[in-house]
Amino acid sequence: MLGVASKSYAFVSTLKRWTRLIPGLCTVMLASALSGCILGSEHPEIGLVVPKNYDEAPRAPEAAVPALDWWRGFHSKELTALMEQAQVSNLDIAVAIAQIIQADALVGIAGSPLLPTIIGNGTAESVRESTAGSVGTSSISGTGTSSGSGRGGKSPGPPTFSLYNLNLTASYMVDFWGKNRATLYAAEETAAASRYNEEVVALTTVVSVANAYFQVLAAQDQLRIARHNLADAERILTVVQHQFSGGTATQLEVSEQEALVWTQRATIPPLEVALRQNMNALAVLIGRPPENFRVRGGGMAQITIPRVTPGLPSEVLYQRPDVRQAEAQLASSNFSVESARAAFFPQIPLTGETGVQSQNLAMLFVPNAWFYTLTAGVTQPIFEGFLLKNQLKQERGLQLQYLEVYRKAVLSAFSDVENALIAVQKTSLQVHEQAQAVASYRGAFNVAEDQLHGGTINLTAVLLVEQNLFTAEATLTQDQLTQLTDAVSLFQALGGGWEQPEKAFMRASVPAFVTKVF
Repeated sequence: MLGVASKSYAFVSTLKRWTRLIPGLCTVMLASALSGCILGSEHPEIGLVVPKNYDEAPRAPEAAVPALDWWRGFHSKELTALMEQAQVSNLDIAVAIAQIIQADALVGIAGSPLLPTIIGNGTAESVRESTAGSVGTSSISGTGTSSGSGRGGKSPGPPTFSLYNLNLTASYMVDFWGKNRATLYAAEETAAASRYNEEVVALTTVVSVANAYFQVLAAQDQLRIARHNLADAERILTVVQHQFSGGTATQLEVSEQEALVWTQRATIPPLEVALRQNMNALAVLIGRPPENFRVRGGGMAQITIPRVTPGLPSEVLYQRPDVRQAEAQLASSNFSVESARAAFFPQIPLTGETGVQSQNLAMLFVPNAWFYTLTAGVTQPIFEGFLLKNQLKQERGLQLQYLEVYRKAVLSAFSDVENALIAVQKTSLQVHEQAQAVASYRGAFNVAEDQLHGGTINLTAVLLVEQNLFTAEATLTQDQLTQLTDAVSLFQALGGGWEQPEKAFMRASVPAFVTKVF
């Protein structure tokens, strides 16, 4: 069909040279050559290879794919409540929904040329004819007398009459080449893209809620550890001061321990700031003012890391809303190219008018007052300053742009999943090893404190153990936060929760220009 269209386009170019001589014949021949041919969408080659498996995927990639309410896997009722409230009250989601309403309206606007336009009219006119320039009339009879209007005569006034009219006018553009239909399909794909955009915004929102909540828990843990470490440092300082009073410790050792105490105290205010700021961020995400908004939290120890597997790489093309959005944008650009190409062909407008008309209002609805007109025409662009050519060029440029956007979205999806998988695996190992280091440092600190009480260890060794313990505990807390956020990143990379469609249905629903990828 596209071959016929291209030949027809060449045929149109040839016929333009004969338009002045035989315009009617050109129209008949063109319609005959292209009758029944509807231009089809051009689907460009994607040129991507979809891998069969992820490098870092477990042996059973389909064992635990994400659930729709994937956040429940963290086993936090407070987090679940925040997630549900964000999906209802988040303002970014509300904006995305408003954009869907606009896109749906644009679909209706784009589809309106496919329907006839009917306009009703009613007029009542009073007409007085002009007699300017009239100098009178005269006639000569056989008896030699004359009659007419002259200087001494009185001419009758100009005639006046009324005209009443009620009519309906209908017009319709025959979409012979599919131009208006392609415009409608482009608008529908754009509306689909706006829906996927809302899913992208919703996924980003719930991911932000989860990360902000975990930041709150991490700040609470860090505050708890900092205050506990401060108590340890103050306890050691009391021992050193007693030893200094007894003459077994120097002022240098007292000053060193005091410096450690003040340093530990200085770590608390930034943590309190981070705690309040993340609470405020949570308030905005769920559409509430930060004032009087509090999160109970507790600590990261109460959070369970859910098990999740990535499925197959091909499935992420259906589950990631940003990939589907890019796919819909590409499909819309394909139809836009089709519409711009169809603009080169003749347009066939049909117009009809019917109604009643009379000079007497009482006679307006009698059968003799009824009238109608029917008009059909053909308009063929011949020269419009290369407007249509450049419009087609622009649409093809947009098509190429959205093609590259889609390619990048697909590659980014695979990369995001691989990165999240390796991060989840390695961070879990890091947390385990760091927890072992903290346990060892805590044991060493307890021994050092006992020896300090017994006077069998110097303060320098105790200070070293203290500093190592405090640093290890801070690192462990940060590693635990990273482990939680990496788990959330894996859910985000997979597109959030999966609806679990049937594989056969998924293959059947793949657009033609995507099936070539597999």
